[in-house]
Amino acid sequence: MTDTPPDRLAINPKSPFHDSALLERGIGVRFKGSERTDVDEYCISEGWIRAALGKKVDRKGNSLTIKLNGDVEVWFLDAGKTVDDAADDAVATPE
Repeated sequence: MTDTPPDRLAINPKSPFHDSALLERGIGVRFKGSERTDVDEYCISEGWIRAALGKKVDRKGNSLTIKLNGDVEVWFLDAGKTVDDAADDAVATPE
């Protein structure tokens, strides 16, 4: 796998930009200088994110989102580690 996140990614499985393998690695998003954890979709080249509006949902149960424009930075949270490597680091036994 590459260490560069895609230009556009969405967490909604119905979206054509959804990729579950990349989402399992973990994606970090910084928008206008602050890290965001409520991002549903982002596009680096166009400079926007789509974020949830609290716990509000539409009549079909989908969360309501708002599109915000600004500088977007994206990175993988695992930084090249696999899920097993991260679990091994977290459960290190003292000698």
